[in-house]
Amino acid sequence: MSSIPISKEGFQALEQELDRLKKERPHVIQAIKEAREEGDLKENAGYDAARERQGMLEARIKYIESRMALFNVIDLSTLSSEKAIFGATVTVEDADTGEEREFTLLGPDEADYAKGTISIQSPVGVALLGKEVGDEITVNAPRGRINYEIIDIQFKKKTA
Repeated sequence: MSSIPISKEGFQALEQELDRLKKERPHVIQAIKEAREEGDLKENAGYDAARERQGMLEARIKYIESRMALFNVIDLSTLSSEKAIFGATVTVEDADTGEEREFTLLGPDEADYAKGTISIQSPVGVALLGKEVGDEITVNAPRGRINYEIIDIQFKKKTA
């Protein structure tokens, strides 16, 4: 499998999440033990909930650990380009409505649409990659085709 780009900040956030999840393990195991001591496991909602939490916890830990070796950690403060690439903040204008949108292109493990970041593997991300200011793109979205014109590409320097 090829490498997965991730920002330095995104990688650190995943490391912190992994650490937090691993620290939560003993608490979940204790909750299972306590629920088991209550007796009949067939109708023990506390036991079922604790086991379900354990399954979700272990699945997330395994997922993050499996991805860690694949990550290509990139310091966003070192990036610059005339083209839309990983780490770029791209301002587009909807050709039909005139509405402006801003997207920061990040990896799939740190993209959060609510925060204005999208995955470079998303339909919009794929359409934007490699394009320049003035280029037009068409995205096939669930609501239909959307035509955007790229009006700005920036690289925001993070201060930490």
